[in-house]
Amino acid sequence: MKTASASFAVLAVLGAPDLYAAQSGNSTLTLGEVRVSNQAGVALRTENVLTSVDVMGGDQVEDKNVMNSWQLLGQMPGIQLTETGQGAESGKATFRAFNGEGYINGIKVLIDGIPSNVNSGNQRFIDMVFPLDIDFIEVVRGTNDPRYGLHNIGGNINYVTRQGGNYIDSRLTYGSFDTREVQLAIGHEEGNFAQNYLLAKQDAEGFRDNGNSNKYSLGGKWFLSDDAQTFRIGLIARLYHHQAEEGGFLTREEMHASRTQSPEKNANDSDDRDMKHLSLHMDWQLNDDLNLSNKLYYNSYEDDRTITFTSYPTGDAPRQRRLWDEQQTGVLSNLTWRVNDLITLDGGINFEEQDNAYRRQRYPYGVPTDFDVAPTRIQNDDHYSLRNLGGYVQAIIQPTESLKIIPAMRVDKFDGNTTLLSGEKASLQDYGWIRQPKLSVVYSLTEEVDLYANWGRTFQILTGSTGPAYMTAGQGKYDPSINTGKEVGVKFRPFDGTEARVAVWQQDATDEVANMPATETTVGLGETRRRGVDMQISARLNDQWTVWASHAIQEAKVVKAFTASGESLAGKEVFSTPRYISNLGMDYQLNDDWRFGVQARAQGDYYIDSENTQGKYGGFAVLDANVRYQVSSSTSIDLQMKNLTDREYEYVWYDNFFWGGNDQAMFSPAPGRSAYVSLNMKL
Repeated sequence: MKTASASFAVLAVLGAPDLYAAQSGNSTLTLGEVRVSNQAGVALRTENVLTSVDVMGGDQVEDKNVMNSWQLLGQMPGIQLTETGQGAESGKATFRAFNGEGYINGIKVLIDGIPSNVNSGNQRFIDMVFPLDIDFIEVVRGTNDPRYGLHNIGGNINYVTRQGGNYIDSRLTYGSFDTREVQLAIGHEEGNFAQNYLLAKQDAEGFRDNGNSNKYSLGGKWFLSDDAQTFRIGLIARLYHHQAEEGGFLTREEMHASRTQSPEKNANDSDDRDMKHLSLHMDWQLNDDLNLSNKLYYNSYEDDRTITFTSYPTGDAPRQRRLWDEQQTGVLSNLTWRVNDLITLDGGINFEEQDNAYRRQRYPYGVPTDFDVAPTRIQNDDHYSLRNLGGYVQAIIQPTESLKIIPAMRVDKFDGNTTLLSGEKASLQDYGWIRQPKLSVVYSLTEEVDLYANWGRTFQILTGSTGPAYMTAGQGKYDPSINTGKEVGVKFRPFDGTEARVAVWQQDATDEVANMPATETTVGLGETRRRGVDMQISARLNDQWTVWASHAIQEAKVVKAFTASGESLAGKEVFSTPRYISNLGMDYQLNDDWRFGVQARAQGDYYIDSENTQGKYGGFAVLDANVRYQVSSSTSIDLQMKNLTDREYEYVWYDNFFWGGNDQAMFSPAPGRSAYVSLNMKL
């Protein structure tokens, strides 16, 4: 395996075969280095088909200290990080004005091309991946990607892990809040057989009281190819366990008294989470013009969470034990055919079946709450299935070297059943075949300027174990919410080593809903409109200086909807959506031994309620810095300072948002200034 230096350049080749007509240009920006490998049967490269694609190389993430790998995305343009900070429920990353509350899950997540959202659309499987095992992270924005259906509303994120190569990389870290972490990544490739392993362990006391966290992840990959490198088959397996305490949410008064406290009511709130993954991969280059790729996978998610949300003086409403048991089995198959120099056809089918269970128990008032006693009541003991059959076809038409046209069509169909605590059985809402036409165009005005535009449709369906996702007694019919997106943009290279992109986009949704399956909450948001402007630039000024910056202006508003009392919500902003997200970074390589870097990120305030009456919260601007010293060719030491200015900021949500509470803002403070020192060894 060789490494291609692609700092802030177009994504390097991911496969040896050139399976498409000559490039007309693309709109992809890349941060860091992306390794190049001669893998058999690699299908169309994303950056040569889709628009508004960003890629972050492994060198930008392998030395970052994060509690959870979704936080790595904070370096990328336009990414909103929702840091809930509740143990294993730590938060998630979103973009294109979709928020991270858990109610509107609009981003598809994949790991090595395998669907990796839980049933609700949340991103919990990302926690299985640690930075040292990441090859690159790819973000596709907008509605023009036909490869995926379920949860692919505003775009998708693909974590691609290391495969092949010969290396032994390790990283030992100690830092603030008694954080201890070890990562060991091993790759061994000999002849046609490649194997990769990851062992990672992380322990921390946490920024707040009752914030202890202990987790580990084990992973293995085994791939075998033929002598001609035209056929490859492999197996990927992962095992993850996480035990974490939860500090709970604070009232305004509690937070002002102490940002690090955990209220007594949350004294035994915790989470015990297990996740497993197994996938079989087969790639086959049938001839010079025909490629076949297949993936068969199994995902398992088990979670036992005890929580006390609010400050009720009595009652069992907020004192809950929630247990999930979700099993996903699926297959993806893709075929790419280069018909001639003018046309390349690409198509695929997928099938996923989920066998899920959800149990929710309520407990009597107690400080602390005793979750070991018999519950006051069992609110849910549901068993439900979800099946998705989908397929797509797209054509890459290149009539000239400067012009590329990509029409596409995707269809999806769903069915499933549920059995509720009462014994009632019900079928999934019948959405029929959901059709999603798409069209992208890229035109190279000059060698330095690429213009692009796209239009496409995606969809949202209801999730959870009860009605309205399923047709329980008295339940009305729901149609899928159809999102129609459009975008125009330009990527240009103002001078050598520099790339920039500006895009204007809009996404309209019909009958959008806010889903919170854990609380059996579904609220219709009606017609919504998201729109914005994305601006970004990256520059390698010389051998020493590299800089990058981005600024995303966005808004998400209700176009047509009404409250339960009949009041119009038209013109109101969708809750928890900041109006801007900004990033700024700089790396300075003093000499072969010393490297310095700073990274800044910021986002605006947002409304915490659908009626926009409870004020705006959640804005921040934080600065991180890092220093690396290369002790020898194989050993380095780095120091990272996070939140260097000790900025006080917090995640905020509205109690009584959907299901009844104290009618007040609730806060989860973010950590203050922290420092981490790491020893890195590469053999």
